[in-house]
Amino acid sequence: MAVVGIFVSPLLKAVINKLLSSDLIDLARQGGVDTSIKKLKKSFEDINDVLADAEDKQISDKSVNKWLKELQHLAYDADDVLDEFATEVLRKKLIMADADVGEASTSSKVRRFLLPTCCTGFTPTPISFNFAIGSKLKETNGQLQDVTTRIKELGLVKRAIGGMKSTNVLQRPETTYLVKEPCVYGREEKKKQIIELLLRDAATQNKVDVIPITGMGGIGKTTLAQLICDDNGVKNQFDLKAWVCVSDEFDVKRITKAILESFTLAPCNLTELSALQRELEDTLTGKKFLLVLDDVWNHRYEEWSLLQSPFLRAGAHGSKIIVTTRITTVAQQVGTTEHHDLKELSPDDCWSIFAQHAFKNINISEHPELESIGRQIVAKCGGLPLAARALGGLLQCNQNEHEWKMVLTSNIWDKPYEESHILPSLKLSYHHLPSHLKRCFGYCAIVPKDYEFGKDELVLLWMAEGLIEHPENGEQIEDVGRRYFHELVSRSFFQLSRHDELLFIMHDLINDLAQAVTGDICFRLENNLEGGKQNKISGKARHSSYVGSEYEGIRKFKAFDDARCLRTFLRFSPSVFNYTTRYLIHDLLPTLKCLRELRFYCYGIDELPDSIGDLKHLRYLDVSHSRIRKLPDSVVTLYNLQVLFLKFCVKLEKLPLNMGRLVNLRHFDMTGVDILSSEKMSLHIGKLTNLQTLSNFIVGNDCGRKIGELKSLSHIRGAIHISRMQNVNGVKDAIDANLMSKEKLKELSLEWDESRSSQNDIVERDVLDVMRPFKFLERLTISGYRSTKFPNWVGDVSFSKMVFMRLEGSKYCTSLPPLGQLPVLKDLYIEGMSTIKCLGCEFYGQQCGAKPFPSLERLSFEFMTEWEDWSAFETEGVQPNFFGWLKLVGFLFVR
Repeated sequence: MAVVGIFVSPLLKAVINKLLSSDLIDLARQGGVDTSIKKLKKSFEDINDVLADAEDKQISDKSVNKWLKELQHLAYDADDVLDEFATEVLRKKLIMADADVGEASTSSKVRRFLLPTCCTGFTPTPISFNFAIGSKLKETNGQLQDVTTRIKELGLVKRAIGGMKSTNVLQRPETTYLVKEPCVYGREEKKKQIIELLLRDAATQNKVDVIPITGMGGIGKTTLAQLICDDNGVKNQFDLKAWVCVSDEFDVKRITKAILESFTLAPCNLTELSALQRELEDTLTGKKFLLVLDDVWNHRYEEWSLLQSPFLRAGAHGSKIIVTTRITTVAQQVGTTEHHDLKELSPDDCWSIFAQHAFKNINISEHPELESIGRQIVAKCGGLPLAARALGGLLQCNQNEHEWKMVLTSNIWDKPYEESHILPSLKLSYHHLPSHLKRCFGYCAIVPKDYEFGKDELVLLWMAEGLIEHPENGEQIEDVGRRYFHELVSRSFFQLSRHDELLFIMHDLINDLAQAVTGDICFRLENNLEGGKQNKISGKARHSSYVGSEYEGIRKFKAFDDARCLRTFLRFSPSVFNYTTRYLIHDLLPTLKCLRELRFYCYGIDELPDSIGDLKHLRYLDVSHSRIRKLPDSVVTLYNLQVLFLKFCVKLEKLPLNMGRLVNLRHFDMTGVDILSSEKMSLHIGKLTNLQTLSNFIVGNDCGRKIGELKSLSHIRGAIHISRMQNVNGVKDAIDANLMSKEKLKELSLEWDESRSSQNDIVERDVLDVMRPFKFLERLTISGYRSTKFPNWVGDVSFSKMVFMRLEGSKYCTSLPPLGQLPVLKDLYIEGMSTIKCLGCEFYGQQCGAKPFPSLERLSFEFMTEWEDWSAFETEGVQPNFFGWLKLVGFLFVR
């Protein structure tokens, strides 16, 4: 039985807030549907009062569970109707604002130019719009009335919503993404045995040994393999090392490609298995390698033989393959050594894992009553480290004895594993999550197994779906979402990736838990077939994803034919373009009218249809790494859009003219896109006052494209590349950019076009002088600058966080700024300064009275054709040799 209600609480809150909106009430009154709105509000408020009680009782009462399912779908439907209402309010406001501006300063011809045809052409009359909304409200109220009348029948009572009471829980310590287990218990002997096998080449006559590690899910197979690979002796023994997650789909071509990319640390565009295997052989020839194939579920013997053939032909003697698997027969078939079976941890080892999480920042000896209860809880974990870790995370820093006893005595322990194939300990960890974390975790049911995700990737999806509570203290909603994410990491629902400290992954059992608690509300289409048939989506599903493949035909997407209520449609994919049917874009997509999150990452399309503008609920649109050449003009009618990703759309030529209408846009990322002409840049970006991400800005001369558009973007953070700086008309124009006010900006790139014919030394120096960013900037690039001297702020010691600087193509500069006084500068790249003849104390920043470049690790000079002299740095107590105190990791000099 799926646990229902995780999405109901936020939905009801969102619905009630919309029902309280004065703009919506006014529009409802004008349309004669205000009575229906009041009735809807009363029903949802009555239901909200008993929701917490229903969420608890559903575990043991199937009728309550059924009631919640019905309520959940009604809440989604009502939210969609009210979102249409709110969007219509916003549309009218924007058109009225455009009309006011137009009457004051713009000709009718220009107004028609700024407004896309979808705004100036035929739109539904107020009568037809209100009639349609009125019909939907009447239908929803009728269904809701039946739901509310059953509250008394089910015995539901008013209670507060939430998991464990926050008033009884200590403030959790701030967590970061750099989370690793401080200690791993109970596997020392097994680790030692396997390491001895890895290091003893003479122990076998096999050219490549295969060492299987077996055990049930959550027992610690992957963790043990990680420990082994991190051992210094193992690291030094092998020329090449690779780690590949296999999971339940044993696709030889996919796995071979993943192995090759893991060995080379570079993407591979080969598509044929034979070519992949030849490339792998070339990579491994004469090399002693270590390969980990993690989480192997099943295979046929001929597939295994095909996969390992390049290793047997090319690898050096003594190479090793570690295979982790839950299935003993797999280990017996692939292994050339006896498999190492992991048993349950001892009670003491399991307790140690639990305690290091539960008693974080708490002295155990001061809480003997909690230790006694905790040891009883651990006894129910079955010796599984994952279970102990999750329950320890649940009770972390909690000193309330009553709530520890609630976990110990919960009836969830009595539910047999065979009934749902979900560990009771994991069910408990989920059950006691606060409601806001339950819904964010539940959304992750659409994330494929073994998929590595970034923190902000999930946070922005949660935000678009309305799963993050709006802050009331001026804090950004993204920061609230990041706290949610850190909480789930600290409770072991997410764990750090083995490959990248900026990425995370869900354990397979945690992924299974997410799918179990969301039921048919979330749907994930896998590539593998079950019984020769594709999975089929429920007509009530709201969130969906599919795993991309190289070739995608109509049959694949027929699985979504019954999905007309979807709010989420995400493509998860390897980083390769694919070939796909037009059916998805031109037939299926226009039917998904309720979409809020849409991702076609790495998708082989060259256009989006004009009908994209009909997706009025859309908040998140990602077409990164696609072949699209332009966005349709109708995109500017997506007034609710919060996230627009066009990263590495290298064929993109232009943007819609008036993207300033996307007033809710918060993240606009075109990293890797080079739109050469400022005339192709959109107008009035400065209207997007909610923007936090603006990767590219091309300065133009005309109104709506000047650098002053940046003035109002006070929330900008992260990185921004400002190009065509030669179009800045002077100091006043540059001051309007107001970079000094953008305190969250971490990376700034200022680019002048080197091919321009004119050059005004004084103007460019004055312009750059007033473009000084806030002191917390971490990375700075200046290219194509033509003045003879850099302004004083470049190299100013107050930039205490500056770790990277690149100065390039400034061929008129005769000297460099005092970069040596930047205290934490690690990377410095100087390129194309063809006029510089001498470097001396002005470069070192000698006036600071300390050694220059105290943190420098990488230094590069390229194409310095006139450079003649590099003066030694000399001051009292400091040796004159410039390299005498530097500890460079890399140094490059190209004349």
